[in-house]
Amino acid sequence: MGLFAKPIFLLYMIAALLFAGLAAWLGNKLKNRLIHALFGPEAYAKLTASLRPITRWRGALFFLTLVFLFIALAGPQWGTEVVAAQGTFAQTVIAVDVSASMRAQDLKPDRLANAQSMLRMLVSNLKDERVGIIAFTSQAYVQCPITTDEDALTYFITSLKPDMLPVPGTSLAAPVSLAARMLAKYPGHKALILLTDGEDHSPEELNQAKEAALKNGIRIIAIGIGTKEGTLIPARTDASGRVLEYKKDKDGKTVVSKLDEKTLLELAQATGGVYISYTTPAQVAAKVEAAVKGLDRSVSRTAARAAYKNRYAFPLVLAMLCLAGYMLWPRGRKPAPASEEKELQKR
Repeated sequence: MGLFAKPIFLLYMIAALLFAGLAAWLGNKLKNRLIHALFGPEAYAKLTASLRPITRWRGALFFLTLVFLFIALAGPQWGTEVVAAQGTFAQTVIAVDVSASMRAQDLKPDRLANAQSMLRMLVSNLKDERVGIIAFTSQAYVQCPITTDEDALTYFITSLKPDMLPVPGTSLAAPVSLAARMLAKYPGHKALILLTDGEDHSPEELNQAKEAALKNGIRIIAIGIGTKEGTLIPARTDASGRVLEYKKDKDGKTVVSKLDEKTLLELAQATGGVYISYTTPAQVAAKVEAAVKGLDRSVSRTAARAAYKNRYAFPLVLAMLCLAGYMLWPRGRKPAPASEEKELQKR
């Protein structure tokens, strides 16, 4: 624990005391020179005999005022309290395709591994965004609610796996509709980052999903992951990762998965978003970060935290008392003795 919240003010206090002491010393020296030059010590003593002497206690109160004031500025702290913090954040949801086609190895080691690398970079840079994660195939599920917890987001990104959901196929409408429900309560413009190869087995539902996104102010940033030429989808591998069997359709034909950029481009353009073709994790993360910069922000409560109590009030009260003593210290003429008062009354 630090005894002071801002200990730099203690250094400022030392500088202020040295400056005030030097000023007092030089002022007293100049005053003595003027007295010698204008009156002489004896004449000055007679002229000021009826005045109160300048006491060092009054000067001490001035210096104590400075000391306690700078201690208050330094923020002495002890004891703890729970603080409910707030911040202004933009709202973003990341939807990741975890269908079987994300096992395709047209990007090494495979499509999903590339998506995970990019997302880990992205969430570490999105410091002013609250982010949620959706995993989807033909249906969509919330993996991580909207949060600012980077460690939680990284954990859920790392835990994504192809075919982790119990339903096969791919539907782009499912994550868009779910993201719209997650983001509906937040005002202004939000973003949905959609990572997929673009294959859609339920295109008839897409128009309704677009309308939901537009109604809720959601811009879709679509990231096409894969190649236009496509490749086979591994269905079974051995312990070393060597493919033993490729996925086949219901007719027994080997499935070739290709990137469908056209659908993703239309989806992004319809919602005022952008389409990004996957290149490298770092390049795509930078492009996505730039794309979410213009989102609207809202005040949100973050996790409560324990903080030390700032006890600045105690030295501040002492500083005010010392200042009051300095200002009210008696000055001017001494009270006349009783004999002198009687003499004046007789006259």
